[in-house]
Amino acid sequence: MFRLIFTCLILIFYCECKILNPVILVPGDGGSEFVAKLNKTTAPHFWCFRHTDYYFSLWLNLDQLAPFVIDCFTDNMKLLYDREKHVTRNPPGVETKIPGWGDTRTVEWLDPSQCSLTYYFSSIVNAMVKWGYKRNVSVRGAPYDFRKAPNEYADFYQNFRNLVEETYALNNNTKVVLLGHSMGNPTTLYFLNHQPPSWKDKFIQSFISLAGDNLDVPFVKALNVRVQQRSMPSTAWLMPSDMFWGKDEILIERPGRNYTVNDYKQFFMDINYIDGWYMRQDTANLIRSLTPPGVEVHCVHGYGIPTPRTLVYTGNMWPDTQPNVRTDDDLGDGTVNIRSLKGCLHWQGKQPQKIYHFPVKYAEHRKILKNKDVIAYLKKILTS
Repeated sequence: MFRLIFTCLILIFYCECKILNPVILVPGDGGSEFVAKLNKTTAPHFWCFRHTDYYFSLWLNLDQLAPFVIDCFTDNMKLLYDREKHVTRNPPGVETKIPGWGDTRTVEWLDPSQCSLTYYFSSIVNAMVKWGYKRNVSVRGAPYDFRKAPNEYADFYQNFRNLVEETYALNNNTKVVLLGHSMGNPTTLYFLNHQPPSWKDKFIQSFISLAGDNLDVPFVKALNVRVQQRSMPSTAWLMPSDMFWGKDEILIERPGRNYTVNDYKQFFMDINYIDGWYMRQDTANLIRSLTPPGVEVHCVHGYGIPTPRTLVYTGNMWPDTQPNVRTDDDLGDGTVNIRSLKGCLHWQGKQPQKIYHFPVKYAEHRKILKNKDVIAYLKKILTS
């Protein structure tokens, strides 16, 4: 009897003291909050602030996306490209910061007011807390400037490496799980591709890729933010790759001209935005080789939802109106095409670490973050 009781006490002690692998959340395009401080000499409209003595919420701030005010937002959020240095910077008089480094708060919700429309990792983090995780100790966030691309992320990647090592130490030298969403996945892949195997073996348990691209804001017209979106190197980086799309597959149709992955230079010339071509050249080869990450991978994504395949301009639509969208037979997650979502399968058999594939039917690109099947799968991975 004593032996039985002693054994039970050992099991209870083990269960209560079981150490979970800590998790770092890597958000996608649009998945990090921005704050800004202004000291500008010009603005698009007289009602736009040109000077502030404080940092205010820039992204995601629903007030900033209201009609007319949105022009103020795009003027503050856009980037300027330096063709000689191949880097981008804020417009004169605009200072931006990414708040919440290491914290989950700014990646759980994109608007500080936590409006329901702006949920992000909140459902996943709330579930993780129930499993025994602690915010900012065993589950952490790595927000970054999603406007840019890895060629401009030197500081971020150094801080990210430090965050991994710090989180490892905070959790009794327990390996870290990197959990990315959307653009956070290629951003994480680039990081892992540039770390030595010995470092990854010591600090990284696995890489979980969710829906691996952007956060759509359904109440914002794309044309209203076009200037800002074009100025982002990440937009050029996330354009369809010739590793997934054939040279004869039409991506954009318009009267008198079609565009494929081989026509990007002509495309940017035709829309009179040659900086876009330079940014594409800067970023196209960052992960083009699809080098395996060298860690265990869990590839989780939705499928079965009609997803944009071709943009079609007819009549006088080109280029200053919204194109018609043709999905053809592409059943991705509503944002990312199915062939891109399955890109991680290219690593099967190319690294010793395992590649797991968990497709979830009808899981939409952002809604996958609160999908019950996905959260159950995460629980299985993280608590088993």
